[in-house]
Amino acid sequence: MKTACWLLAATLWTAHAQSIQTIAGNGIAGPEPAINNPYGLVIGPDGALYFCEIGNHKISRLDLKTNSLTAFAGSGKKGYAGDGGQATEALLNEPYDLRFDTTGNLYFVEMQNHVLRRVDAKTHIITTVAGNGTPGFSGDGGPAGKAQFKQPHSIEFDPHGDLLICDIGNNRIRKITLKSGVIDTWAGDGTRGKTPDGASSKDVPLNGPRSIALAPNGDLYVVLREGNAVYRIDGKTSKIYRFAGTGETGYSGDGGPAIEAKFAGPKGISISRAGVIYLADTENHAIRSIDLGTGVIRTVTGTGKRGDGPDGDPLKCQLARPHGVFVAPNGVIYVGDSEAHRVRKLVLP
Repeated sequence: MKTACWLLAATLWTAHAQSIQTIAGNGIAGPEPAINNPYGLVIGPDGALYFCEIGNHKISRLDLKTNSLTAFAGSGKKGYAGDGGQATEALLNEPYDLRFDTTGNLYFVEMQNHVLRRVDAKTHIITTVAGNGTPGFSGDGGPAGKAQFKQPHSIEFDPHGDLLICDIGNNRIRKITLKSGVIDTWAGDGTRGKTPDGASSKDVPLNGPRSIALAPNGDLYVVLREGNAVYRIDGKTSKIYRFAGTGETGYSGDGGPAIEAKFAGPKGISISRAGVIYLADTENHAIRSIDLGTGVIRTVTGTGKRGDGPDGDPLKCQLARPHGVFVAPNGVIYVGDSEAHRVRKLVLP
């Protein structure tokens, strides 16, 4: 009898400790209360979840206590307008990723407008911070507002509070020093060749720098979409090293060293306070984890096949080209399950 009770308790604990559930969206693309192609996500200073909807051309706010979903930026109409006015009245064109600064201002990139925009924490007024709206490459060493991007994808703050932007169409990561407003290339030489280990990050080819994340020790991890790999940029030396992925397309490696694993078009990345990377392995329809201490990789949700759920067991829940992943300070993982038109909450033991 005691054994049966122990097994039941263990089963209940596992179900509670490891689960995935939909917290926004109903699986059908549409306007609120449905969602349309969620990408980047982040927990805001108010504890709510903010995420980009590229299909609805807006940024949405989900109150995690009440499950109330509201628009935070973007009117829902496609375009490029509204600077100097309220963010909810602005026109956006496929916002991809977003981050808050230490004072609560929201920064986000619009891939199709080739700009970085900002929503003021107090006034909610929207402005363009970087990019002139025309695709191209120019502006290094000068004011960010006059620079050109080509399909900016993801952003991250560096240890000094400056903003890094994955300028994927230019095969570079660029840095905006927010105090001066000056932009420069931070990593990548503009070409798409193989990235050599141990070289200066500013002088190497980057094959599709899609996203970037800051580790607790100050190192930065860069996801190469076409390169099917994750690289580490040393926070002290600025040298770059391959950390995960062989560079070949595939789906393999779970349970072994991440450097020997195969990915298929990886996109989003987030790093927990405990030192675990969570990676959106997009074309494999999975979220994978890499322990920074051991280097071991595993799948934490997804089956490797495209689908829509079901919620419950993370390893039985099919995903559809997830692009966004964010691990909250409490360890909960949020997934932009893009083409399932859902945001999912993943809780692991």
